[in-house]
Amino acid sequence: MKTPKARRLPSGQWFCRVRIDGQDIGITKPTEKEAVAEAMAVKAGIKKASKKTGKTVTQAIDDYIESKSNVLSPSTIRGYRIVQRNRFRSVMNRKISDLSEAQWQRFVNDEARLCSAKTLSNAWGLMNTVIKLETGMYLNIRLPQVIPNEHEFLDVDQVQIFLEVIRGNPAEIPALLALSSLRASEILALTWDNVDLKKGWIYVRGSTVPDENGKLVKKKENKTRNSRRDVPIIPPLRTALEAVECRRGLVYPKTEQNARKRINLACSRAGLPQVGLHGLRHSFASLCVYLGIQPDYAMKIGGWSDYHTMKKIYTHVSNRDLEQAAIPLMNFFQVENGNENGNEK
Repeated sequence: MKTPKARRLPSGQWFCRVRIDGQDIGITKPTEKEAVAEAMAVKAGIKKASKKTGKTVTQAIDDYIESKSNVLSPSTIRGYRIVQRNRFRSVMNRKISDLSEAQWQRFVNDEARLCSAKTLSNAWGLMNTVIKLETGMYLNIRLPQVIPNEHEFLDVDQVQIFLEVIRGNPAEIPALLALSSLRASEILALTWDNVDLKKGWIYVRGSTVPDENGKLVKKKENKTRNSRRDVPIIPPLRTALEAVECRRGLVYPKTEQNARKRINLACSRAGLPQVGLHGLRHSFASLCVYLGIQPDYAMKIGGWSDYHTMKKIYTHVSNRDLEQAAIPLMNFFQVENGNENGNEK
C-alpha cells in the first residue's frame, strides 16, 4: 500500500488526502506523522476518518480549500487565506461543531466593528459555506448592509487630459489597455503574440493573478467565459505599442502596483482623480455610454457576462451629463413659475 504524502498548510497543520470508494477524504492533523498515520489507517480500513465536526474552524477551512484546490483560482484561494488569517480570529481554534447560531451572530457583530461591511460579507461567505459542509447547519445570520463604493473614473473631458499626461509615461501602455477595457489580470498576462498591430486587434487570452503566497501565477482561463475576447486597438495605444522596439514576451513585464503608482502620480499632477487601472476600466464603460455605443457591443468588448453587471458596476454618469439631462426639467419649472407670476399680475 502506497504511503500517502502529507503537505504542510499555511495554518501550520498537516494535510493528507486519501481516496476511499471513489470519495476523497481529507485528514488534517497538527503534525506530519499524525496525518500520515491516520491516512494509512483509514486507507487500510483499520480506522474510519475522523468526523468533520471534530475539526477546529481553521482546520475546516484548510480542508475546504484543499478539497477545491483543483478548481479554485489562485486569487480566490489567496482571498480565503486572507480571511483565515485576519477575520474571526477569536474562534479559529475552537471546534466548529461547538458553535451555535447565536454565537456566530455575536462573532459577526464583533467583526463588524473591525472591518467594512463588504469585507465582512466576503469573509462570512466563506465561513458560512464551511459551516454548512462541516456541520450541516444552515445559519440565519444578519450582516450589516453593504453600501457600494463609488469608484473613481474619468469623464470624457478628463480622458482627453489623461491621454496627454500619460503619453511617454512608463505606464502608458497598461493605462491605455485598461482604458480599452482590459482588467489588471489580463494586462499582466498579455503577450506580444496576442497583439496584432497589422489587423488592429488585441486578443485577450488568459490572466495573471497572485496566489496565496503573493506569487504571480499565469492562468489559461479568464475571469469569465465572456472575458476571452478580441479588443480593438485604439489609436493612442497603437502609437505606444509601435514605439516598443523589442516585442517579445510580456507586453508589460512589471506589476499592477507599479502601473497603479505611476498612473495615480500622473493623475495627481494633472489634477485628475487617482483612478488606477481599475478606474480606467470603469472609464471605458462610461465612455461607451457617452459615445452611444450599443450595450451589446460595449459588453462584448469589455468582457462582461451580462449587461446588468456592466450597467450596475461600471457605468457612471458624470456631473456634466446630469446637468445636461436636468436642463429640460429646469426649463419646465422656470416656464411654469413664470406663468404663475404673470397670472398673479
